Amino acid sequence: MSQVSFNVMNARVTFKNIPLHTLVKYTFKDVLAASEEFKKIPGVDECIILQTASRVEIFLVSNVETSDSPDARRAEGKTLVLNQIKDTWIPLSGLEQNDIDHFDQTLEVYKDDDVYLHLLRLASGLDSPVVGKQRVFDEIVLSFAKAKSAGVSGKILNKLFQSVIRLATRMRDTTGISKDVVSLGDVAVKLVDEKAGLDAKKKVLLIGTGESAAMVAKTLKKKDINFDVASREIIRATGFTTLLGGTPVEFNEVLTGFDKYDVIFVATTCDYFLITYDGIRLAMEEKKKGTLILDLSDPRTVDEGITKLPGIKLMFRDQIYEIYEESVKATIGIIPAVEKIIAKEVPVLSITMKRLDA
Repeated sequence: MSQVSFNVMNARVTFKNIPLHTLVKYTFKDVLAASEEFKKIPGVDECIILQTASRVEIFLVSNVETSDSPDARRAEGKTLVLNQIKDTWIPLSGLEQNDIDHFDQTLEVYKDDDVYLHLLRLASGLDSPVVGKQRVFDEIVLSFAKAKSAGVSGKILNKLFQSVIRLATRMRDTTGISKDVVSLGDVAVKLVDEKAGLDAKKKVLLIGTGESAAMVAKTLKKKDINFDVASREIIRATGFTTLLGGTPVEFNEVLTGFDKYDVIFVATTCDYFLITYDGIRLAMEEKKKGTLILDLSDPRTVDEGITKLPGIKLMFRDQIYEIYEESVKATIGIIPAVEKIIAKEVPVLSITMKRLDA
């Protein structure tokens, strides 16, 4: 005698295993339409997609037929669903052949209790790029609301997300992990605003496409400040701006047109000076207004010699890092309390989900 059970599956690609500027290739233009396609996989009844600037995650409910006598069908069924997740994902995204060839090394797949643990950590703020940040929680709530309204989720995922949102809200309130959380970008933009002012009249440039640059981009976008983004490769700047806002520009054009920018954030991982005195001297000779440059790179990628040019004001990462570190230390001190609550809640959530089998 056989019965139908289910697995909750999570397939994800995040900022932890690929650069942000390439994450855009894994995204879906129409999330709800993509959810409908994933539901066409045999045995898959529900789907919620969480797509943000730092992750693309698919949550599925896959039905599994079990029987009293053990056989290989169950394992084969899981493999089949996994393969079909990949086959469905590829045509819906902008993946190139090299990405497809390495999809197995990029894609993370989990099921059941591991999914519940991950979702609780994510909603509570432990697994976001900035620990405790409210934004990831808000994106989970919004993604769930859209999926439920469109009917692509169902009884099982609705119960899971409702439970996780309720638990995460309580954890955030009782531990204070979301209180006064600031990112490196928040501190950097605030400092520049105090020193030079940031408004619609200012021409702003961001050099870099890594995590530090992403934090700056998110803060600028949140404040509705227009900005250009440059990288050594234009394809990186293009992918980055698709996810995080801004306008991609060629790096060589930036150097020759350096004088048109009033504020420049530099956040790269180069091991050499990207901006030097000789590189911008000709462009800056005729500039009448000043330029403020904040180098957030570690090691520094802006040569201090450029301060010999008139109107250049240069600041470095260590001038803001003390403020940022104080916020980070306060948040990190709360993490054990959140992890302790999660450790207690995962078994309870697991039992709750298993009851739905009936």
